[in-house]
Amino acid sequence: MSLFSPEDWLAIRLTLELASITTALLLVLCTPLAWWLAHTRSRWRAPIGAVVALPLVLPPTVIGFYLLLLLGPNGPVGQLTTAMGWGRLPFTFWGLVVGSVVYSLPFAVQPLQRAFESVGARPLEVAACLGARPLDRFFTVALPLARPGFITAAVLSFAHTVGEFGVILMLGGNIPGKTRVVSVQIYDHVEAMEYGQAHGLAAGMVVFAFVVLVLLHWLQPKGRLQ
Repeated sequence: MSLFSPEDWLAIRLTLELASITTALLLVLCTPLAWWLAHTRSRWRAPIGAVVALPLVLPPTVIGFYLLLLLGPNGPVGQLTTAMGWGRLPFTFWGLVVGSVVYSLPFAVQPLQRAFESVGARPLEVAACLGARPLDRFFTVALPLARPGFITAAVLSFAHTVGEFGVILMLGGNIPGKTRVVSVQIYDHVEAMEYGQAHGLAAGMVVFAFVVLVLLHWLQPKGRLQ
């Protein structure tokens, strides 16, 4: 007897696809935001930093609820996507992507922000003295020096998306092949008292989380996260 059922494999594939797309989007979207937070002296730095960190303290169901209202048929984003012919995002895979990006935002922004802050002003000043333009200084000096932060942000974002449950259930429901990810599949097995199948998936998640944490310590100097 196979450890995982076809439905389990489908949930695993969907989870990995969701985590990969979410991580890629977060690295693109969060890099300029993290750079701004690391260098700005604007009075808006603290409020925006607090907004970024909200998913760390808010219950996932709260985030999922407000995203459902925002993306729903009566929400501004929902009305916009409908008018543009994209349809409604709730209870679709791309709705999960939006929810995952919001929910995993601090796991990408904060490591990147700390990495940019650790670069310091000296290397950028030296590059400027050598005639490098701002974009050149960013891409040839800041990004390579901030590489550990990008690795941490990518790994944490991917792992955090894999472990999502509350936001996924609120925004995506439980649709096989479309929104039923591994965490929801485990919940289904437990509800059906299929503890053996639930144990297989849950144990896989434990192993995955352990490997992620070990990998982070190996990748960072002296086992310290950037």
